Amino acid sequence: MADSLQRRIDTEQCFTADVAHELRTPLMGPVTSAELLPEGEVTDLVQGRVRVLRDLVEDLLEISRLDAGAERSRPGPVDLAALVRDAVTRTGLAARVSGRDAAVVETDPRRLDRIVSNLVVNAHRHGAAPVEVVVAGRTVTVRDHGPGFPADLLAHGPQRFRTGTAERGRGHGLA
Repeated sequence: MADSLQRRIDTEQCFTADVAHELRTPLMGPVTSAELLPEGEVTDLVQGRVRVLRDLVEDLLEISRLDAGAERSRPGPVDLAALVRDAVTRTGLAARVSGRDAAVVETDPRRLDRIVSNLVVNAHRHGAAPVEVVVAGRTVTVRDHGPGFPADLLAHGPQRFRTGTAERGRGHGLA
C-alpha cells in the first residue's frame, strides 16, 4: 500500500511539473497582449483574469520546484499579523482582518504571503461574502460565508488533481 501511495505521489508531482511548464510559454502571449490593451473597464477585467491565470501557473511551478527539491524554503522571523494584513491588501479584495495576541513566527514570508492570498481569493471565488481573516497567536483563519464543501470532497478528501470519470460525463482532464 505504501508503494502504491508513493507511486501516486510521484505521478502527481510529475503531472504538476509537466502542466506548469507546458502552460508557461503559451501564457506569455496573452500576458503581453493584455498589457497593450487600451485603458478601460473591459481591459481591467481581461488583465485581472490573465493575472489570475499567470499566478496559477507560477503556483504550479513553485510546487514542482519544491517537489523536486530544486527550491528550498527560506524561513525567518515574521510578524504574522503584519504579513497577513499586507497579503490581504495586495489581493485587492474585501476582507475584514482582525487579530489578537499575534505572534512573531519563523516561516518563509513569500510562501506564507502566497498561501494567505490564495485562501482569500478562493474564499471570494468559491465562497460568499463577507470574508473574515483572523490572526490569533500563531494561527491564521480565513472564513467565508458560502455553502461549504461538496459532499464528494468531504467523502474522499482533497486531491491535488482529479480526473473526470465517465459516470460524470467527462473525459480525462483537470477537474
